Amino acid sequence: MIKKLLLTGCLIATSFIHASLAEPTPARQTELRNLLKNDCGACHGLSLKGGMGPALLPENLAGKPDGLLVTTILEGRKGTAMPPWKPFMNRDEVVRLVGVLRKGRD
Repeated sequence: MIKKLLLTGCLIATSFIHASLAEPTPARQTELRNLLKNDCGACHGLSLKGGMGPALLPENLAGKPDGLLVTTILEGRKGTAMPPWKPFMNRDEVVRLVGVLRKGRD
């Protein structure tokens, strides 16, 4: 019973965390979309179908946990060309970016 209550509490807390993410300003949203198109696209392909880096299409991200994707974007991947992007984006912005990637580009 206690485990069930703890699990329920964790699920509720997680939903509040996602709901409380600050919405970037319209100008920042434009900056992030440009970053995705130009900077990410430089390695992952301008259509995100892959290049030097792997494809970032929804079907390629399926099965990969959000936490893994967020950490990879923020911290980069040692021994690869994937740099850390935390100097340019905060965690909330990366979580939103992962959501955009999961839906596919507009």
